[in-house]
Amino acid sequence: MLTPFDDQGTIDWCGLEALIDWYLEKGAEGLFAVCQSSEMQYLSLAERTELARFTVKAVSGRVPVIASGHIADDASDQAAELLAMAKTGIDGLVLVSNRLDKDNAGFDQFRTALAAATNSLPDNLPLGLYECPAPFRRLLTNDEIKFLADDHRFVMIKDVSCDLDIVTRRLGLAKGSGLAINNANAAIAHDAFKAGADGFCGVFNNFHPDLYRWLKDAGPSHPDLAAELAVFLALAASTECMGYPKLAKLYHRRRGTFNSVYSRAVPYDIATTFWALDAVLEKIETGTAQYRSRIANLRNHP
Repeated sequence: MLTPFDDQGTIDWCGLEALIDWYLEKGAEGLFAVCQSSEMQYLSLAERTELARFTVKAVSGRVPVIASGHIADDASDQAAELLAMAKTGIDGLVLVSNRLDKDNAGFDQFRTALAAATNSLPDNLPLGLYECPAPFRRLLTNDEIKFLADDHRFVMIKDVSCDLDIVTRRLGLAKGSGLAINNANAAIAHDAFKAGADGFCGVFNNFHPDLYRWLKDAGPSHPDLAAELAVFLALAASTECMGYPKLAKLYHRRRGTFNSVYSRAVPYDIATTFWALDAVLEKIETGTAQYRSRIANLRNHP
């Protein structure tokens, strides 16, 4: 999820409510309420927990709501922020892999830090792991995947490997457990679904989540259109480098979800940094509308 702000940098709660309604209207099966797209590294603990609490209330049980906000360096601060987030009413709490092993020391450090971070959490709260790219991408090892799969508390991984072979291997390691593998990379989304990935948790769910949902649910019954759509989704998502998440905020301002493109993570003007940005977004909007129309025609004329 994004965090809408007003032009002064305060969270826009009305805009957030409209955004939540948009996600649900477009078929989101769950919401990741506090993550890097939410600019969690630029939010206070009070803002992070209020974002989660607000989202839970607005969703009102329609889909699961998970959140992270796991950004601290110090282990005791991490435990405190995780416990605070656990009390917001979320359906699952997501830990960040690089916070559990800041020096990339390996499995022993990861396991020790994980135990310390979760020691005070409720036993019945589902947990997840997020290979957040900031401040660095710390991928989980095979042993760590097996370790998580063997712990009933862990129900999901947001995979940021961006590598189909790794995703496929992780699906095998998690097979038969309750651990879902959710790919975050648009370029491999179609192939990851075909390999058995449980979902797509990438940033372009902020543009057209319904197209990924169709690709997952109905794509196998329409392989030609699914393959064509996968190309469009991968090319559209390649614009992520053009000032995301402000890019997605510009997209939503164009469609009227909320009013401001203010971003704490991206303070500069992306329209002057990345030339023809409005034209790029117009093409993404046009392509999205075209594929939505073709999918609707399939439903009307099966």
